[in-house]
Amino acid sequence: MEIFRENIEDYSEDELYEHFHFVVDKGQTLLRVDRFLVDRIPGTSRNRIQQASEAGFILVNDNPVKSNYKVKPYDIISVVMDHPRRELEIIPENIPLNIVYEDEELMVVNKPSGMVVHPGHGNYMGTLINAIAWHLKDNPNYNVKDPRLGLVHRIDKDTSGLLVIAKNPDAKTHLGMQFFNKTTKRKYLALVWGNVKANEGRIEGNIGRDLRDKMLMTVFPEGESGKPAVTHYKVLERFGYVTLIECRLETGRTHQIRVHLKHIGHVLFNDERYGGHEILKGNHHTKYKQFIHNCFAICPRQALHAKTLGFVHPKTNKEIFLESPLPEDMEKLVEKWKSQEHSL
Repeated sequence: MEIFRENIEDYSEDELYEHFHFVVDKGQTLLRVDRFLVDRIPGTSRNRIQQASEAGFILVNDNPVKSNYKVKPYDIISVVMDHPRRELEIIPENIPLNIVYEDEELMVVNKPSGMVVHPGHGNYMGTLINAIAWHLKDNPNYNVKDPRLGLVHRIDKDTSGLLVIAKNPDAKTHLGMQFFNKTTKRKYLALVWGNVKANEGRIEGNIGRDLRDKMLMTVFPEGESGKPAVTHYKVLERFGYVTLIECRLETGRTHQIRVHLKHIGHVLFNDERYGGHEILKGNHHTKYKQFIHNCFAICPRQALHAKTLGFVHPKTNKEIFLESPLPEDMEKLVEKWKSQEHSL
């Protein structure tokens, strides 16, 4: 078990990998979780377990606990980390991929909403990585377990759009530096609750794990916690109670667009985690409520799509710029608002 140098607040649930899993026996007496684990995890120590606990990587019933937590019968204990177990087998799966660009160095895919990017805690099959492993199974230079290859960045499970995958170490290093230095060009389309008054704007505020709910990210405007984050937005169309906007990222924090837009009072439409699945604007007449529920059914996830991706090719040094059209669910959602905006 490794010493932790990061905090759980830096990761979403799709970026954590379960290394150990225990269900406590019904006859278990109250016992500190660090003592419970040191007897069950080979080759570790209480000190390492305590470090993992302080970083938030010891979960009991899916909630981070401190090392002095008293284990009770039927507790479900997970030890998670920010990387897969070395022995975790990634099984190639014949899952269709929407490949928008590919050459010997890299590939860019258009990920559908609902697909987890990487096998992790609770999601071991059906992920983008499983699909990529199948697509590249005949490439002798690609090893899906090699951390020097593969995904250069991530998007949330229920966000659709463009992702770049490196096929060799040099490509991943080159592309990774572009993301680190903020020279990539990434734009997202989002439908948000409310009439965004300014035609364009800049949102700046540190993002970190919410202190009251570890499943949420939040903005720390005074910068006392979290990591710096900047999002630029521009209004594309207004529909009265909702607005279609374009977002450009300077940084890439977990849930950045979702959290920044909530911070300025414009939650993503149907973003259940951040409250966008409720009627936040408009009236509560039966006809309007039915219209909103129909909209939720058309696009049953947060209305966010990674539309554009621009970067410098690691081999040719030429700029690659790719665009992805709105997926069908978001396109139908926008069209429904267009057709109803004057009658609501």
